[in-house]
Amino acid sequence: MTSALAPAPADRAAPPRGGDPARRRTPLLSLPEARWAATATVCFLLALPLHLTGAPAWLWGPLYALTYAAGGWEPGWAGLCALREKSLDVDLLMVVAALGAAAIGQVMDGALLIVIFTTSGALEALATARTADSVRGLLDLAPATATRLGADEAEETVAAADLAVGDIILVRPGERVGADGRVLHGRSDVDQATITGEPLPVTKEQGDEVFAGTLNGTGALRVRVERDASDTVIARIVRMVEEASGTKAPTQLFIEKVEQRYSLGMVAATLAVFLVPLAFGDDLTGALLRAMTFMIVASPCAVVLATMPPLLSAIANAGRHGVLVKSAVVMERLGQVDAVAFDKTGTLTEGTPRVTDVRPLTGSGVDADELLRLAAAAERPSEHPLARAVVDAARERGTALPAADGFSSTPGVGVTATVDGRTVAVGAPARSATAATGARAAQAAVVAAELEEGGRTAVLVTVDGSPAGLLGIADRLRPDAARTVGALTSLIGNAPALLTGDNPRAAARLAAEVGIEEVRAGLLPEDKVRAVRELEATGRKVMVVGDGVNDAPALAAAHTGVAMGRAGSDLALETADAVVVRDELATVPTVISLSRRARTLVVQNLVVAGVFIAGLVVWDLAGDLPLPLGVAGHEGSTVLVGLNGLRLLREGAWRRARTDASG
Repeated sequence: MTSALAPAPADRAAPPRGGDPARRRTPLLSLPEARWAATATVCFLLALPLHLTGAPAWLWGPLYALTYAAGGWEPGWAGLCALREKSLDVDLLMVVAALGAAAIGQVMDGALLIVIFTTSGALEALATARTADSVRGLLDLAPATATRLGADEAEETVAAADLAVGDIILVRPGERVGADGRVLHGRSDVDQATITGEPLPVTKEQGDEVFAGTLNGTGALRVRVERDASDTVIARIVRMVEEASGTKAPTQLFIEKVEQRYSLGMVAATLAVFLVPLAFGDDLTGALLRAMTFMIVASPCAVVLATMPPLLSAIANAGRHGVLVKSAVVMERLGQVDAVAFDKTGTLTEGTPRVTDVRPLTGSGVDADELLRLAAAAERPSEHPLARAVVDAARERGTALPAADGFSSTPGVGVTATVDGRTVAVGAPARSATAATGARAAQAAVVAAELEEGGRTAVLVTVDGSPAGLLGIADRLRPDAARTVGALTSLIGNAPALLTGDNPRAAARLAAEVGIEEVRAGLLPEDKVRAVRELEATGRKVMVVGDGVNDAPALAAAHTGVAMGRAGSDLALETADAVVVRDELATVPTVISLSRRARTLVVQNLVVAGVFIAGLVVWDLAGDLPLPLGVAGHEGSTVLVGLNGLRLLREGAWRRARTDASG
């Protein structure tokens, strides 16, 4: 692998790692759900202070009516459609309960319920739209056109979609590869992080495979097309994300799993409470009042609100500590995880190459500082990631870099420059030292083998044609990676797995450092999805933690997907269920523990809410429950369980979750 690239053409902007496509985000207010939710919320916020301050009803009444209409018509209509299909939707019951509350004078409570439901629906619609935006934007990674070579070497610019298997294309320096194919001629370094997640560009020469959308370095390549545009790896990633998102089993909150039976039972019971007394001669007003009281006290509103506060509090607490959990469903699912699969580059590692070793050779006449100074001075004009790592290492040591003259770069070989009157070459040992002989060349070969055995990229520095030393470069492990792996192993009872597109040697070295035994390396995106499904086939609920475009299909296919926020690609961030915003890997086991605590509180709240509902229902049926007392009991139970759920907002809840996660 070469250690340097010549400066990129001036018109080429270096893309971020992961090759994020240009953003094509759906505006929030372009969604009808968001517009209706915004209208309902504004009307409610205008009506509330007027109502609470005792203003005339003609001021706040119409505003509440607009709240009901704007926020309730869509779930109400959807519920009626579901009813036509012989399915009772809990959203319809929420609308009916809100209208029932208004009918007995609890207008504000009903309006608040409408606002909560319509806002939730808008957020769900936005998340769906943004994921679709990222999937569509992924296609921008592949260039729209390519340079096709004719039989007489004539160049023709054609649409990439029109390329056929067997066509020959020319990929110039700095361009993106237009199709999946194989190199016929040329040598260059290609950044294929979007496909494999490898942190460093890979040298490609005759016979090597290249992928559409990957970024070419300084060499020109002639490539024979081997796949149609619709079958490239990038196109398959798009399809896999769409299919995995579409076929992922529908998720529901714990209480929603019984909504159909509960809803049907409540409707039947309400009708019975109304009709039976009428049949025995009760007056219409009394029967209606009793039935309305029954509907209020038996309403699932209290149960739903008893379920949400712990989960929403956990979401808020996690957000304060740098973990964005996208919904209450996701927060609940996190606590069910019993298997974890990590990506390597950018997840367990920082995703940026760093100089780890500076090894001057015996008899070279240079020490470690001088070796790094000469190498950094020669590499400074280059934009190659390895070159930047060398320059950054010298600057971190406070080394002043002299000017370099006569800089030149050869793809697949390295760079050469004159520094302080000496000819300095920096490159791959196998190519840079072919002409060197003697004891120092043999020593260089031994050191290079040692570095590469340790999973580092070896870079040879020669001065005036003689080997002077080697640099070891590697993607640095995150400081909290080993601790996180250990915490997850204790928490879920299974050691995490490593799924990576990187080479097996680098993957094995990193796995040994962090304590991972199951390693699958050299994986393409579809291979990662296959690995996740194999784990899930054993009955496990798998969480995938990744950051790149190549991780997105696995994030979508997994029970729960978690993306690293700082270096994560747009597609990964939108596809994932949760995002570690600050890239603090240790928060992953903590948020799992917090989810489990939230689930415990949900169960507690459901028990409390169930006791209150049962007591009030029995009172209403067996005695004469006054409507105001029924409303007070219903609302009181809601407040009680709500306060219980809000316990997870406290800082101490995060600390306890972190302690539980660390064992």
